[in-house]
Amino acid sequence: MQTPAASNPWGIPPWHIDFAAPAATLPKEADFVVVGAGFTGLAAAAWLRLLAPDKTVAVLEASRIGAGASGRTGGMVLAETAAGVVPGLGDVLAGFTEILAKVGVDCDLAWSGAWEIGRGAGAGRSPIEWSDSGKLRVMHEVPGGTLDPGKLASELARAAHRLGAVIFESARAENIDWSGQPLVHLAHAEIRAGKILFATNGLSTEMSGLEGAEPRLTLAVLSEPLRDEQLREIGLGERKPFYTIDLPYLWGRVRLDNSVIWGSGLVVAPGSRNLEKIDITSEDCRKLLAFLETRVRGLHPAVRSIGFTHRWGGPILFRESWVPVFDWHPKTDNAVVLGAYAGHGVALSSYLGTWAAEALLGRRDLPEWGRIDR
Repeated sequence: MQTPAASNPWGIPPWHIDFAAPAATLPKEADFVVVGAGFTGLAAAAWLRLLAPDKTVAVLEASRIGAGASGRTGGMVLAETAAGVVPGLGDVLAGFTEILAKVGVDCDLAWSGAWEIGRGAGAGRSPIEWSDSGKLRVMHEVPGGTLDPGKLASELARAAHRLGAVIFESARAENIDWSGQPLVHLAHAEIRAGKILFATNGLSTEMSGLEGAEPRLTLAVLSEPLRDEQLREIGLGERKPFYTIDLPYLWGRVRLDNSVIWGSGLVVAPGSRNLEKIDITSEDCRKLLAFLETRVRGLHPAVRSIGFTHRWGGPILFRESWVPVFDWHPKTDNAVVLGAYAGHGVALSSYLGTWAAEALLGRRDLPEWGRIDR
């Protein structure tokens, strides 16, 4: 079973990715090169092979499958972008369900709905009554649910491999020669690409042409499993994920074993845009995580003395509009750039990843709303 090393500077999330790419020799060229083996890249790779089995697909992952945002997200499945509905987006949740069925992915997906919570007066009785810079209550219920991120990453990788995409771990794309047909340079090899999909979110903003977007590390903790009566006392007996619609931000969800994920806080890479320089054992991160745990214990008397078993961080990419980037690369029409989900990427990433595959095959146009700020 593939698990992160104990020394991982971003901490260790509470799930596992149990698929490792079989050893293979990097080809000299491929019809499609996908940079990044997270939800976006793996869904796109599987879709490319499903729609065009005669085309070769190589997936380049700098570290391991799901090592970035995909393996570190909380697993909250939401229906829209962080900016809400955008023109022509379509039904993300229905599309996501169809994608999983077509490529054969089981990831403990549960459609519970989701709660938007806030500190306003609200309307009527709220299942949640928490003390957190005011009284937190349920404001609205929206479509959504939860899944296991480790299983989703594992199963998408397994599906892409089964369909004939070749995945290369520890294969960091270092730079690209755009003169003529794109040539992707790795540390000790190179591969010529017919077309490229950049699916690295916040981890290669310069190479992807996303210098205008802002990468951050978001933090999360996992509580020990709670008793059913504790969950009911704090308003989470229905097991609906939640996120605040005002500040200070807080989000979370109940897992199958009754442990609860709680997330909040953003960390900037010191003197850099490189999130890989952040270590959550640093003094600043330890203080933020300790504050988050104290904050959770103060929400309700039923959780005043709960313990925490995991602390971790995951990359997240924002841009000013909060709308994802989904555009042709600024330097070429042979590459698509997709990312900046701003925390709404669990379902959206796979949904847009398959859209990107169709665009690379010339079967679909890219949306106007996803244009890179130039």
